[in-house]
Amino acid sequence: MRKATQQQTKNHNKRLILKTIYDRSEISRASIARSTRLTRTTVSTIVAELIADDLVVEIGPVATDRGKPPILLNVPDSSRHLIGVDLANSEFRGAVLDLRGNVLFRHSLPVANRSNQAALQLVYELVETLLAAATRPLLGIGIGTPGLMDAENGVILQAIDLDWQNLPLRQLLEDRFRLPVYVANDSQAAALGEFIFGQRQSDSNLVVLKAGRGIGAGIVLNRQLYYGDHSGAGEIGHIVVVENGKLCRCGHFGCLETVASSRAIVEAAQCIAQTDATSSLHQYAATPERITTELVHQVLQAGDEAVQQLINEAGHYLSIAIANIIGLLDVGHIVVAGSMARFGNALLEPIQTRLQQRALASLVKKSEVSISHLGQDIVVQGAAAILLSQELGLV
Repeated sequence: MRKATQQQTKNHNKRLILKTIYDRSEISRASIARSTRLTRTTVSTIVAELIADDLVVEIGPVATDRGKPPILLNVPDSSRHLIGVDLANSEFRGAVLDLRGNVLFRHSLPVANRSNQAALQLVYELVETLLAAATRPLLGIGIGTPGLMDAENGVILQAIDLDWQNLPLRQLLEDRFRLPVYVANDSQAAALGEFIFGQRQSDSNLVVLKAGRGIGAGIVLNRQLYYGDHSGAGEIGHIVVVENGKLCRCGHFGCLETVASSRAIVEAAQCIAQTDATSSLHQYAATPERITTELVHQVLQAGDEAVQQLINEAGHYLSIAIANIIGLLDVGHIVVAGSMARFGNALLEPIQTRLQQRALASLVKKSEVSISHLGQDIVVQGAAAILLSQELGLV
């Protein structure tokens, strides 16, 4: 092992001090020194630099019984803005966020079957709108995208729906906007978003099953995002769950995405509309293109039996994937996210019921499956969390 250079040591200490202030919200220089075991001189020097960079502010003295009152420090939420982008839906979504992951501005653009260069131009247009909405210095741009990734270099190896192959998205965006850019698979970004900003922040291990137009799993192990040897960890959407099933866009038959994705739900609902006169969807028989996941959800809420059975079957197939995750990783908490999460308990109940039949009871009993509360912001918040981690070391 090589000895760290003076600059590397300083950078490490700077990140450590900033994270300590960020995590504690209000803390004095003396308390930072005790917590980090750095000298008071080192702490004072670095804090002065952070104040000069507008990353840290003094918020006033705190009363004490004796001696000079220490001055408390804080990282203002608005000291930097971040841009998070989600490219994994029928519309490209983006947001401007603060350092706590709070969404300050949202914007979306319909993809409308754009692919290849047309889809890339849409990404540029979305980012330009978000840049114009930011009112504070920008930390960078985080992207969550579908497909196989070279996460280290920000290259999209293959995104079937968008017809992207070996697309150096990170380099293209950095060259165009002159900002740091980080690109991750959307499921991996969702996992980090849930881990940092969700309701189970004390967990060390977490899996987010993101089920939307595609299906993937983001995996956090020992508080670190797990990418796998080839950045493909969690690509469970193309595991075959139905022998001799429907042809999948990947070329295989009976993949999980063909029976449990929002795309599959809409296609099945369109079939119900045309074949089942007792379903509320039948009124759309002449215009099946009007059927969306939102409409399916509305019909489900109204008690349509055919749609209830449809969602029940989707939960059945998702339970297969979750049982495999539990059996392989022994993770105590699995969160369902993405557009399928809108079906809530109607989807969760068949998952939980069938898990008992598909994995060791002792493991299932210790595992919890829940629906994410972050909604459609989960990927943009995860993309922002990647920025916080890579640029400031805050997560």
